[in-house]
Amino acid sequence: MSGTPGPLGGVLRRGAAMSTAALVLVQVVSLGQTLVLARLLTPAEVGLYAAGSGLALFLVVFAEGALTQALIQRADDDLADAADTVFWATAAGGLLMSLLALACAPLVALVFESPTAGAVAAAISGTMVIHAFTNVPDALMQRRLDFRRRLVIDPLNAIAFAAVSVTFAALGFGVWCMVIGSYAQMLTWLVASWTLGGWRPGRGRVSLRLWRELARFGFPLLVGTLLERVRELLELVIVGRALDPAALGYYRYGKRIAQLPGMVVVQAGAFVLFPAFARIAGDAERLRQAFLRALTWLWVAALPASGILVACGEPLAVLLLGERWREAGVALTAMAGYGIGQALTAVTGELLKGTGRSRRLYGPSVVGLVSGVGLLLLLLPLGLTGVGLAMSGAAVAVGLTGLWAARAVVGVTGRELVARLLPPAVAGVLATAGVAWAEGVLVRADALPIVPGLAAVVVESVVLVLAYLALLRVLAPWLLCPALQALRRKVPGRH
Repeated sequence: MSGTPGPLGGVLRRGAAMSTAALVLVQVVSLGQTLVLARLLTPAEVGLYAAGSGLALFLVVFAEGALTQALIQRADDDLADAADTVFWATAAGGLLMSLLALACAPLVALVFESPTAGAVAAAISGTMVIHAFTNVPDALMQRRLDFRRRLVIDPLNAIAFAAVSVTFAALGFGVWCMVIGSYAQMLTWLVASWTLGGWRPGRGRVSLRLWRELARFGFPLLVGTLLERVRELLELVIVGRALDPAALGYYRYGKRIAQLPGMVVVQAGAFVLFPAFARIAGDAERLRQAFLRALTWLWVAALPASGILVACGEPLAVLLLGERWREAGVALTAMAGYGIGQALTAVTGELLKGTGRSRRLYGPSVVGLVSGVGLLLLLLPLGLTGVGLAMSGAAVAVGLTGLWAARAVVGVTGRELVARLLPPAVAGVLATAGVAWAEGVLVRADALPIVPGLAAVVVESVVLVLAYLALLRVLAPWLLCPALQALRRKVPGRH
């Protein structure tokens, strides 16, 4: 967002930098926890947790109802009343959905043909009640661009889950270590949000009229999130029934690693983009330029991250998780397109929400469900490779559909978008192809001992990024040269 006019630009730059630093820490902790648990748990145990927790991840959408997004976008006039209204509505929703998840636990056991999956579903249901009490403090912090939400709360949550789940895994609790870790994470989240959020209920009045207005804004977002969670739930069911619990474990950890690089890039930007777009929604030209800058830089950053997964995904999984997790590496490589789609979705989704055009999110949501399930059923005979390709294809389809919807809102032509997105894409493909060939033919990092193997992956990743930047310098000098000039001006002695 460099170059955004006015004081908001400085806030966004600082916010994006702080969010990125915090997210890197969170992902490092998450990756470390994943690696340790992979050594302590079997793929089947990880898969059973994924099967049992899927219902709670689905039902929590109804508990929140996208009301917090409406609260972020709300004007200041009646903010206190709106906050109290959202608090009590989401608290009631969290309790109701927790009871529903508990009642449906036997169905989970039946679907996955596993009493353990059903027991996990019952045990994890209570986390939705705790999560409901974090909604308003979190939303108000994001609304006022209070980056302690990223700098303090997210790292604390990650550390709590990692420390508790690893400790109980080492004590032999198996799949239950992650259930206990989830409660530790949620309780940490609750205490941190209420401590730092500076908000308590009772400062406003609950209003049915306000709830209707907030729900009207949030309904398209609810539908969008709901369709995404339906797709994710169907993925779990299809993979769990057509393959086995171990395949679910490979799928979960492959997806976890596939999300790591893109998550840092996407979430760091998305956290500031929604409130930023909401603030400048009335200035058409400023909004247009901000959208193009955000889109370009998230796209540029996401491409090499996905390229590294294509070139080095399988050996990376084997080296980090162990040989028994090789199938997770197969899925990881096929999921490389997930981050690219998420980069597009992060910008377009935040733009549509920030400008009050949330109804335009229906299209991407429907496309995600149809393409995700359709591709999964079509490609399932390919095993975990097909599952990963289906995820990648659906993410890219959602991103492109959202881009088409956002294009009309900001007045950007298709030619402008192609001019900005195509050169980095070509550079990414060429750089990835070269490193993938070198890894498959010359290096074969997964055949090396762990330390030399990881060193080889790091070298390959650096080579890929450097090749990508060199190709960008040739294919899109208008993009890279200004950034390099700005960097030189910040280096002491270079003026």
